[in-house]
Amino acid sequence: MPVNYIPPTPDELLPVPGVSLGTAAARIKNWSRDDVVLVRLDPGSRAAGVFTQNRFCAAPVIVCREHLAHGQVTRALLINAGNANAGTGSRGTDDARACCAAVARALDCAEYEVLPFSTGVIMEPLPVGRIVAALSHCVESLSPSGWDAAVRAIMTTDTVPKAASHRVEIDGTPITVTGMAKGSGMIAPDMATMLGFVATDAPVTGVLLGEIAASVAAASFNRITVDGDTSTNDSFIVVATGKAPIAPIVSADDLRFAPLLDALQRVAVQLAKAIVRDGEGATKFITIAVEGGRDDGECDRVARAIADSPLVKTAFFASDPNLGRIVCAIGNAAIEDLDPACVSFWLDDVLVVADGGRAASYREEDGKRVMAQAEIGVRVALGRGGATATVWTCDLSHGYVTINADYRS
Repeated sequence: MPVNYIPPTPDELLPVPGVSLGTAAARIKNWSRDDVVLVRLDPGSRAAGVFTQNRFCAAPVIVCREHLAHGQVTRALLINAGNANAGTGSRGTDDARACCAAVARALDCAEYEVLPFSTGVIMEPLPVGRIVAALSHCVESLSPSGWDAAVRAIMTTDTVPKAASHRVEIDGTPITVTGMAKGSGMIAPDMATMLGFVATDAPVTGVLLGEIAASVAAASFNRITVDGDTSTNDSFIVVATGKAPIAPIVSADDLRFAPLLDALQRVAVQLAKAIVRDGEGATKFITIAVEGGRDDGECDRVARAIADSPLVKTAFFASDPNLGRIVCAIGNAAIEDLDPACVSFWLDDVLVVADGGRAASYREEDGKRVMAQAEIGVRVALGRGGATATVWTCDLSHGYVTINADYRS
């Protein structure tokens, strides 16, 4: 079960004008639930994305990049669970294109206006026939209120659906932002097996939308790690339908840009944290905040060194205040001229290390108390500047091994 996360009810997911979602069961794996999602976007909709930096990127990532390069007018997203279409060579890209072509025929749009996404088992051929056959039911079930069905259909090892909505007023007009994501393992986005989709009815120009996607990813999905593994399929897409009756936002200098960006980031951060809270086998949700660095990059390296350390993560699972492991992780962060005598760190409000050594006030029982909590904060002060960075992670449990040992069965 996820750590302190309750999925939204279907009624809490706000329809985004210009977006309809439909689902179907293609039986891609040995299950009976829906596993294909079609998202239809009204004419004039635009999309931008950020994708995995894994050099073995999946076929749908390759095709998505190609289609977005045609221009940012997008009419549909096609998402399947159960098969990643990764490590499938030229056949995989042909299969992804064939699925896009089928959607284009069904919706009477250009093939390059369809963006494909896949998640699931790697190095298995995509069952194109099953997916194409399921499209008719997807089209029949298209609905503006289809978000809940859609997010459930894209789940793999997720134990709960992850979705969120937010509404903000711009120029006296309500602007809606709704998003969904999947992921609980192979999570260390580097862009972002995670998929994330956020849509708004705000009118945004294409170039600015690309900047927004990168900025939102940097503040949310690129701040999480479950196991330190980037996936072949990680993708994050921002869609703007332009249906809201306000003038287009064309520049970050526009006074309306900040509230829109904040709304998009709110939703994306909720989704990103939900992925960590539902990390495979997770029992703890951990916020690692590093301050006092010379630049954000070195703060980020320290935070990730702690978050990705198996020794630290297993200590959190065991509620064992073996906090020398955190000291070791800080030292492993490759900050060459870091002076340990300037470093301090806290577990929540408990000072553990002061000026490079065990704090005189630290007591083992205080460490145990914090480590036993379901939510834990680690704060590190490097004492060398004003930069900061935050990463969200979880513990590493027996459950993680069990889930991944059984994944293909």
